[in-house]
Amino acid sequence: MAAFVLALHVDRLAANGALPAPLDAANRVVYVREGDATIRAAGQAATLAANSAWHGAVPCEITGGNDGATLLRWELLPAGPASAGAATLAHAVELARPGGYLMRCDRVDFPLAGIAYTHTHEGPGIRCLLTGELRVNVSNVVVHAIEPGEAWFETGPDPVLAHASEREPTSFVRVMILPRELKGKTSIRYVRAEDQDKPKTQRYQLFCDEWISL
Repeated sequence: MAAFVLALHVDRLAANGALPAPLDAANRVVYVREGDATIRAAGQAATLAANSAWHGAVPCEITGGNDGATLLRWELLPAGPASAGAATLAHAVELARPGGYLMRCDRVDFPLAGIAYTHTHEGPGIRCLLTGELRVNVSNVVVHAIEPGEAWFETGPDPVLAHASEREPTSFVRVMILPRELKGKTSIRYVRAEDQDKPKTQRYQLFCDEWISL
């Protein structure tokens, strides 16, 4: 298996400020949590408003707008001493599917007291909570409450049960590394037969769903 690291960085840019140096080539997703930002790569420029995302694999430069920006930046890199850098969260992942992979970024929104019934995904990913609170149970063992700004890693195969806040709407954004054949398709699988037909109240917003080369 090939060893990689999936890392999440949080970048805070002042008004019209830029990252200190251009970013090297990497499979990368940039999500604008607050403000707006312009990404320049391969001779093109894309301006992103809040709650939008960009995917690319080439070197790029990022500049904040007139009000600055807060960015969530995921990178998938070969494992090595510099692969995580000063990441908010980084986790090793093993990738060896002969069919290849895609990099998906989406947002999940829950109503009050929403539930993600016990489920798995077909690949690993890092999530970051945007609003509310999420109580996450992994493999019927680990239970912890996640608050806005906190990030967590899910392996994919480990069963996860999540309960959203009863006081306010809850949302998170995530990037997952999934088999290429799932492009445009859901990655979730419910573990218990009795949960298959229960109403699913969470809503999904897809930003990026792009095949990648490793």
